[in-house]
Amino acid sequence: MNKIVYKLKEINVYLSKVCIYLIRFYQKYISPLKGPTCRFYPTCSQYAIEAFKKYGVIKGMFLTIKRILKCHPFHPGGYDPLK
Repeated sequence: MNKIVYKLKEINVYLSKVCIYLIRFYQKYISPLKGPTCRFYPTCSQYAIEAFKKYGVIKGMFLTIKRILKCHPFHPGGYDPLK
């Protein structure tokens, strides 16, 4: 049983790193082309990186999607840190 739990944690860490790599790619190569559009601080991409580091891939993905869904013109934005 411990081997299974260890493997699942290992997969979680690996997938989190892949997601963080993709977000960093977005931050470096795609985001500069768009200009500053995020209405939150920290930005949605930085929030996502923090979520993946703190909570792993499943909860990190859930929190990231939840945050991105709030990022629209009718939401006031502002300071919204990861809890």
